Amino acid sequence: MNLIAEIFSQGAEIVTGQTVDSNAAWLSQQLTELGFSLKRHTAVGDDLPDLVDLFGEIARRADCCICTGGLGPTCDDLTAEAVSAASGVPLEFDAAAFAAIQAYYARRQRTMPEANRKQALLPAGALRIDNRFGTAPGFALQFERCWFVFLPGVPFEMKQMFDDWVRADLLQRFALRPDHLVTLRCIGLGESAIQEKLEPLALPPGAVLGFRAAPDEVQVKLLFPAEVPEAERRRVAAEAAARIGDYVFAVDGLPDVQGDLLAVVDAALNAGQYSLAVLETASHGLLAAKCLGRPWLQHAELRLNSAVAGAADAGEIRAEALANDLRAEQQTDFALVQLYAIDSGSFYDKDSGIVLYNALATPQGVVSRRLTAHGAGIHKQNQAALLALDLLRRYFQNSCL
Repeated sequence: MNLIAEIFSQGAEIVTGQTVDSNAAWLSQQLTELGFSLKRHTAVGDDLPDLVDLFGEIARRADCCICTGGLGPTCDDLTAEAVSAASGVPLEFDAAAFAAIQAYYARRQRTMPEANRKQALLPAGALRIDNRFGTAPGFALQFERCWFVFLPGVPFEMKQMFDDWVRADLLQRFALRPDHLVTLRCIGLGESAIQEKLEPLALPPGAVLGFRAAPDEVQVKLLFPAEVPEAERRRVAAEAAARIGDYVFAVDGLPDVQGDLLAVVDAALNAGQYSLAVLETASHGLLAAKCLGRPWLQHAELRLNSAVAGAADAGEIRAEALANDLRAEQQTDFALVQLYAIDSGSFYDKDSGIVLYNALATPQGVVSRRLTAHGAGIHKQNQAALLALDLLRRYFQNSCL
């Protein structure tokens, strides 16, 4: 079983929502990759009794805790004081830490405020973690069951200190066996429908199946214990991808990372040194914006108020004809056309869907798909752009594994 880690963030600005706690998200990714099992994120304001109580709780239930914030020079920076009160370890003046703080101000030709002396008071016996980019040194110590690491709340300083010292220390201190995450990235099918397709899937002991719905895709997450061999991970992922079908556009973690939908399309077009022309309607320029700066995008055209009326066949025929004409006019390898059928005013009605007609002219002929986009206007716009790209992806890709 993996060792338990927690993330603890201090600061009234985090608790009140004035600052988004990006530190916790970044640290969780680092610790998970190292092999810890993340159990809790906790945030506490600038209150000494609350901090003392929380340190005592974490010390009894976690193997490692990374703490950020509360190491500054002002009266509301209470981390060192709270650690001392919780652990019974007195604070001591660290001359090397103080010299580093003085040097920080000297390099900037500024006078150090006396308040910064407080930052050199560290728990006796704690390991100091030098800060190359700020005045707040970090520190680490063992308290009951838990190895605590205290870092500044400034994200750049925190990340540098983690990379400079913390990661290597954790790898040396703990016998870590990271789990293996395989992610199937899907488009065009919702979470519940994907789950139904995967119900017969048999997982190895200890493996966990999870889902994440992102704005541009649905991710199917297969988390395997460290002892599951790569061949078995590949077998299970291949079976899962086969059950989901061609809605899977990439598989990350075997061990390659294929990336998002645009990355997959970009790789295919770059590999063949192909060129592409685009004509879009419902995506309102977002399709071209997603491809901005790509060498293969040779022409982008936006036609507003180009809704297609009439039967579905008429929309498909018109999209295919436009794709052929656009490829000939622009002399590109591929031409991607996106039209839509819509009743007046329903594009911005979240309860109304729009029918998309996507057509791709290729050197071998034209392929097309009829699809539906749902939701508010901005969601329809994004779906329209992604589903057009997905037609290009489907042309190049027969299998993701």
